[in-house]
Amino acid sequence: MPNAICKVVKPKNEEVLSYLPGSKERISLKAKLKEMQKTSMELPLIIDGKEVHTGKMGTCIIPHHKEHVLATYHMAGEKEVERAIQAALKAKKEWENTPWEHRISVFLKAAELISQPWRDTLNAATMLGQSKTVYEADADSACEIQDFFRYNSYFVSQILQEQPECIPGIFNRIEYRPLEGFVFAVTPFNFTAIGGNLPSTPAMVGNTVVWKPASSAIYSNYFLMKVLQEAGLPDGVINFIPGPGNVVGPMVMSHKMLAGIHFTGSTETFNHMWRTVAQNLGNYIGYPRIVGETGGKDFVFAHHSADIDALVTALVFGGFSFQGQKCSATSRVYIPHSIWPSVKNKLLDQVSTIKLGDVEDFTNFMGAVIDQNAFNSIKSYIDYARTSDEAEIIFGGKCDDRVGFFIEPTVIVTTNPRFKTMEEEIFGPVVTIYVYKDQELEEALDLCEQTSKYALTGAIFSQDRKAIIDMEKRLSNAAGNLYINDRTTGAFVGLQPFGGARASGTNEKVGSKQNVSRWMSPRTIKETFNPSKKFSLDLMTEK
Repeated sequence: MPNAICKVVKPKNEEVLSYLPGSKERISLKAKLKEMQKTSMELPLIIDGKEVHTGKMGTCIIPHHKEHVLATYHMAGEKEVERAIQAALKAKKEWENTPWEHRISVFLKAAELISQPWRDTLNAATMLGQSKTVYEADADSACEIQDFFRYNSYFVSQILQEQPECIPGIFNRIEYRPLEGFVFAVTPFNFTAIGGNLPSTPAMVGNTVVWKPASSAIYSNYFLMKVLQEAGLPDGVINFIPGPGNVVGPMVMSHKMLAGIHFTGSTETFNHMWRTVAQNLGNYIGYPRIVGETGGKDFVFAHHSADIDALVTALVFGGFSFQGQKCSATSRVYIPHSIWPSVKNKLLDQVSTIKLGDVEDFTNFMGAVIDQNAFNSIKSYIDYARTSDEAEIIFGGKCDDRVGFFIEPTVIVTTNPRFKTMEEEIFGPVVTIYVYKDQELEEALDLCEQTSKYALTGAIFSQDRKAIIDMEKRLSNAAGNLYINDRTTGAFVGLQPFGGARASGTNEKVGSKQNVSRWMSPRTIKETFNPSKKFSLDLMTEK
């Protein structure tokens, strides 16, 4: 029997490596990139710890070299979805009865494996499969996933220590149980770390999981699954089932033992899932927990006192890193007329230096967008702006899919604060700017607050403290993560818990105790040492 209360040391964020010319990590990663392109892998499903081959195949390509097939992968059908559900339910009893310190040990070990020896593999897979630059990849598939594993393990230990007060003769305690049933994790293409976090957080606290990765991130996500297996994850705890959403989703979400959904993806998909759950409420054993982070139309709002150099750099980094394919990417910008000439000149100077191309060339700041559908969608917004008399493209706008799915960093200036590219999520390297009159600051703040249905990230720029206070209050519901004099991207696990409200999700902050606790079902236990032996009260007597 365990007789120790384990203490988990508060972690520190993993640091991005330098990858400077001649550095060991640069040489090693370059070699891994070459190695992984030499052969095309065949990726199976992993159900109950076993490889499953269905024969129904999809392909993993390099977005910046679209004819290069990195891997083929097997896709789940109805039979495999049912097998995955049953595997999760079968593994549940033993996993939830595994002492918590042994559960989190699996993920703490996985973090160490990612630090070395898996770092190059995960980074190369993310660079090749998702066209991330070396900096973006290392921050994501090496550092952030380690942070999730370590910080969430720490949060588990903190939550378990949160116990009610006791009084003489009564012993109160709370037991933190996993949910009853299985959890469905649906992960996106744009962050390998999210691919690892969404299934692992529920698993840490004793849940078992059916994991459907995005089709355009299966390559890197498969290697994450292999890391977890190497770290000692028992069979059936997480079941890896790539497959069409219209096959996997309905089967999972209609199952009576669905206990929860952990989701990152589009608002439309999340809305559909929520409606499906509502329609099946009478079928479930309980109410499924639904946790989701969806889209964003993230803003930067500048005051006339803004530091122009800092503002411009934030627009470039926030709008164009990873080709603008972040839920947090800067997309709409409000600039006062008085500083616009300086902002415009410096912005054009900076954007003109951006290099776009193959991410194996470490001098490139941008790669390709993820696939043909994304390319076509983003291009349609640029084409719309190009033909509108309410907008002007002042930089970029070229789109080329001959070799890969390349779209230039594009800056649009509009005279209409509710122009299409100011309102709709584009998920690409397109930033739209509205220049407001300085004397109409209040009206511009109203526009910023009201224009978008989303409320994920936003940034305000000012050197005037009163203006900062006013803007922070005025935009309190416009963003779940607000940045002051910084870009809209780059939240760190444990430091800036991430999530938004409105159409951006349920705001249950990945990288925080709040998110971890959503996968627990507390049971309060009261033990009385000297229980009452009669029901009557003294006040019931007449004399």
